[in-house]
Amino acid sequence: MKPKNPSIWETETFYKKRDIAIIGSGFTGLWTAISIKEKHPEKSVLIIERNSVPTGASTRNAGFACFGSLTEIISDAEKMSWEKTLDLVKMRFEGLGKIQNYFTNEEIDFSLCGGYEILNDESVLAKLDEVNGKLAPITKTENTFRTRNEKIKEFGLGKSEFLVENLCEGSLHSGKLLTKLLEKCHELKIEFLFGAEVESVSENNNEIEIKFNDNLILKSEKIVYCTNAFSSKFLKSEEIIPARGQIILTEPIENLKLRGTFHYDQGFYYFRNLGNRILLGGARNQDFETEKTTDFETTDFLQNHLEQFLKEVILPNQDFKIAMRWSGIMAMGMEKTPIVKQISERQFCAVRLSGMGVALAPKIGELVCEMID
Repeated sequence: MKPKNPSIWETETFYKKRDIAIIGSGFTGLWTAISIKEKHPEKSVLIIERNSVPTGASTRNAGFACFGSLTEIISDAEKMSWEKTLDLVKMRFEGLGKIQNYFTNEEIDFSLCGGYEILNDESVLAKLDEVNGKLAPITKTENTFRTRNEKIKEFGLGKSEFLVENLCEGSLHSGKLLTKLLEKCHELKIEFLFGAEVESVSENNNEIEIKFNDNLILKSEKIVYCTNAFSSKFLKSEEIIPARGQIILTEPIENLKLRGTFHYDQGFYYFRNLGNRILLGGARNQDFETEKTTDFETTDFLQNHLEQFLKEVILPNQDFKIAMRWSGIMAMGMEKTPIVKQISERQFCAVRLSGMGVALAPKIGELVCEMID
């Protein structure tokens, strides 16, 4: 049972006033805190997290180090314009580069294993050269995407006519990346309050007041919302649509041929090898309405659908057993540009990462840091 009133020791340490408070300890919150503290070591920075560990998309994703499949980039350009799409791809690509500059491959299990996309529509390949031309200044690679149909048999894939490879993509261990980011935060003397749920935030001319659900109040000069799909409580006027991503992980598979990260159907399906196991997620486009939720459940419908996809496309004619099932919650909008902006004199937000938080967060942290100055 929680005590009703804080002590003098608590109010002068854990609940003392800070220069900057950040709500959310996922990738965006951690990278934002790091960016601010590296530029302003004299500022006090506190990260507030309602759970015991970061929970949302950051610890519950598929561990892809990617910046967009061929069909996804083409689709985004049709919806948002090439200019916006390329800005986003550039931010993701540079974000992945920043991760590699901060941590060794061994520390976060980073592998530049290559990204692949399964295609069953040849018309998309007609745009390959155009997309490569537009991406060349970003990736510094003449052919970011190239067809590798011969690998379909090598990987043992079924129901796959064409395979497009992206040499610049890879995989990582999301839990280990978060752990290293937490270590970096501690090095920089960034402080944390875990298990603290924010009930409300109010702003006056002098400061921000953050009220917790046990009637504790903490003050700060400025506040940053890094709560992604769980932001509706604080950002009522922003378009933030929750999107659940369900995932399955197999038991180890003997002589597994598959190596790398894979996309299918504009990135709605994504799978990879995790050692000699298969991790498969997505397919929310099969049941969009049900998956617009912040509920961390899994559904029989999509779990069965993913197993069928595993059986027909990834592991045809192979036996497998499912070891784990889970889900993560992403944040989407009508377009994929993240919402990074100043809301008022003392309030800022960095939300709606569209399932690309791993790659976007390092650069978004820098943008927030610039806005706060």
